[in-house]
Amino acid sequence: MCVSIRPFFIRQSFLSAVAKILLVEDDEDLASMIVEWLSGERYLVEAAHDGNHGMDLLRLSHYDVVVLDWDLPGMQGIDILRQFRAGGGNTPVIMLTGKGSISEKEMGLDSGADDYIAKPFSIKELAARIRALLRRPAPTTSNVLKVKDIGLDAVKYRVTKSGVEVHLLPRDFALLEFFMRHPDEVFSADTLLARVWQSDSEASLEALRTAIKRIRKKLDTSDSETDSVIENIPRVGYRLRS
Repeated sequence: MCVSIRPFFIRQSFLSAVAKILLVEDDEDLASMIVEWLSGERYLVEAAHDGNHGMDLLRLSHYDVVVLDWDLPGMQGIDILRQFRAGGGNTPVIMLTGKGSISEKEMGLDSGADDYIAKPFSIKELAARIRALLRRPAPTTSNVLKVKDIGLDAVKYRVTKSGVEVHLLPRDFALLEFFMRHPDEVFSADTLLARVWQSDSEASLEALRTAIKRIRKKLDTSDSETDSVIENIPRVGYRLRS
């Protein structure tokens, strides 16, 4: 394995937003080195060491890139990939594997992998492959979103509730837009702060809670939190009910 770890003072890459990466790798020593390197490049990295945990994280959160080992305990990486793609997941996936034959590479790519790295590999090369995937244009998405009776026009900067316009503060609008682009997906507070506030010095758990409270006040039809458009999942995070 060709590995070297660079220190954490590396300048942030060209990306304007912090990219979030999921690493699913059962070799904990290798996973630790990859997490350290990618964290040094200012990515947010979550790691799982078995297939079932990796699949659970994919269901709960949104990631910009997934780095997925083929041979995993609990659930094989290739099966995770197939289920993820079958369910509509379009996040770029890099497969890590010791299976280097042409037929195995073909199987991985045909199952929905965007890239393929055979072990042993250089972590520096893995980081370069991740940057290449992040440079790809995002899938075309509509600027007009609708979830239940809530409408959002990202271009006209307009939110409606049952056809009636609702005025939101800029940060609240950005948070609602993020939720509406990922309905029913659960996001931790840290993820929401990183994706919506990014490097803003005002980013804090209290700022997030206050923004959610303001959105609820504008969009909820009752004072009951159990009926709120934004659901609080205890000890996990938040999601927008669709």
